[in-house]
Amino acid sequence: MAGHDASDDATESKPGTASRHDHEELPAEIRERVPDYDDEYLDRVSDRLMYSYDLSADYAVDGERFELYAEMRMRNQKQFLHPALSYADHETKEYLFARRVSTPTVGELERLVELGHEIADERVEGDEQHYGTDVTFVLVGDRLPEDVADFVDGFRDRTLLKFGYYGHYEVNLIVVAPETESIVASEAAEIADAFRLWEPVEEPDEGFLSRFAKRFWR
Repeated sequence: MAGHDASDDATESKPGTASRHDHEELPAEIRERVPDYDDEYLDRVSDRLMYSYDLSADYAVDGERFELYAEMRMRNQKQFLHPALSYADHETKEYLFARRVSTPTVGELERLVELGHEIADERVEGDEQHYGTDVTFVLVGDRLPEDVADFVDGFRDRTLLKFGYYGHYEVNLIVVAPETESIVASEAAEIADAFRLWEPVEEPDEGFLSRFAKRFWR
């Protein structure tokens, strides 16, 4: 099944964990923006997100609560001789919501997809400079049921704005069970690598963040 993987190999470390960065080695302005999640797994996920996302804890939206919320904004522009003479500006955003559940269900995912469209209606300002917005939901469960994996695998929900002239927005789904080292992600949810803590971030030719950024401009 594409996008769904589980490791049967025993590891010396606890499943779903990875060494945290020594926060004392990070610049103060970064340390101050990273919340404590009182959750070892989410703390380690935040270590992978902190450099490109603004992070919050215990976040509520439309009556739904999430232990981790992350927001990323990125602008791509071309310049002619001087930064003031820019053109072809494109803006990309992502809103990421993650929470713990005992057992994820298809019904909960369907409700989150509806919530994703409501969030997009409220936050996406379609114009010529808007390239794309991702609304991504992550459920962290004790296990990954087969029907949930089947629902998420291959899922894609992309909405064009003004026939694409004002860009698009996309609702993404990720379900992860750290204890069994299992994860499934919808087709465009490439941020899933940040939640696959039992595997190192591979950097064969370029850094993780630069590869992550390039997905918006393919």
